[in-house]
Amino acid sequence: MATISKLATPSFVASIRSDRLPVGPNRYVPVRSVAAPVRLSIRSNNQRRCLVVKCGVDGNGASTKKTTLHYLYEQQGQSPWYDNLCRPVTDLIPLISSGIFERAISSSSAYDEQFKQLISAGNDIDSVYWELVIKDIQDACKLFEPIYDQTDGADGYVSVEVSPRLANDTQGTIEAAKWLHKVVNRPNVYIKIPATAECVPSIKEVIANGISVNVTLIFSLARYEAVIDAYLDGLEASGLSDLSRVTSVASFFVSRVDSLIDKMLEKIGTPEALDLRGKAAVAQAKLAYKLYQEKFSGPRWEALVKKGAKKQRVLWASTSVKNPAYPDTLYVDPLIGPDTVSTMPDQALYAVLDHGTVARTIDVNVSEAEGVYSALEKLGIDWDQVGTQLELEGVDSFKKSFESLLSSLQEKGNSLKLLA
Repeated sequence: MATISKLATPSFVASIRSDRLPVGPNRYVPVRSVAAPVRLSIRSNNQRRCLVVKCGVDGNGASTKKTTLHYLYEQQGQSPWYDNLCRPVTDLIPLISSGIFERAISSSSAYDEQFKQLISAGNDIDSVYWELVIKDIQDACKLFEPIYDQTDGADGYVSVEVSPRLANDTQGTIEAAKWLHKVVNRPNVYIKIPATAECVPSIKEVIANGISVNVTLIFSLARYEAVIDAYLDGLEASGLSDLSRVTSVASFFVSRVDSLIDKMLEKIGTPEALDLRGKAAVAQAKLAYKLYQEKFSGPRWEALVKKGAKKQRVLWASTSVKNPAYPDTLYVDPLIGPDTVSTMPDQALYAVLDHGTVARTIDVNVSEAEGVYSALEKLGIDWDQVGTQLELEGVDSFKKSFESLLSSLQEKGNSLKLLA
């Protein structure tokens, strides 16, 4: 969880995005310097258990020391985003993950006034949920719209997710995305869509309608390629003469891959298998970046660039280390490169600030990554099956979190009715 202070400082650029498995208005803040040297200080607030991030120059206008995060962006072209936020500097925009959001609406007064009004008006719980979320999204978009304008649409986004109930509903996802885009009515909103087989066609259709998309839950190379193709197909089908405001990120999950494959390797138990533990996720991610480079080059892409098209940046999600035996920057340091985003929860962020790497690593030792990928296949690891299992688990987590959140709303609504 974190708060951002000195938000109006011209040299601070932030973007709020959504990528974690729990459903809800999750948001992410990248820290980068675009106009002047900035200060980034991170401290732990024991009372609120928050992370406070400050960016700016000192009161005398003198330059202050930059951090690893600034150098990642300035020298390597990677946007480091902080994961797991709580609240911003204003009370208007609760930048909180769905779990926190759930507790906020059930135990705090932050949403009470709007909630009571919606319940009193006879709205059902689903409608109440979306009213609460949309207000937050609109307020956040308004706050960050100057950043969106300042960076020519590169940053300053807020993501809002379609209902996880639609994860296997192509047309339902398309309609939900169109509706959310219309009711939020802000240029810097991302509609978040899962990369399920049923939703890949949805991504194409939504992009074709000129709506920017945050694609999440990507666990395999095959599905990632399908997501890129959906983006390209959507741009080509849009009919827009200017594609510069239609953007997207593709969230490729990392550590969860090792968590699953390591268990498979331990079950195999041979020295060769055990030696490959902790190597699968980074290897696949490096190959994903290679695919990204291939797809966003050549005649087809150049034709889109002439219309202002922007690359669909690959975003490394799930970068926290699950196995304490592994280095704490395992899913950050080897995946640094241009046009990428790295989301960082507390653990990874502190580690990167303390001893993180600032070097282009994403396309180093790619042949070694290919060797790891092939060696795992020879051991019987089915990459597509791994991706399918992780996707199913991810969608299930989305749905459970969503239903839990609605249950909390229902309980609160029932309590208000009893009091009335």
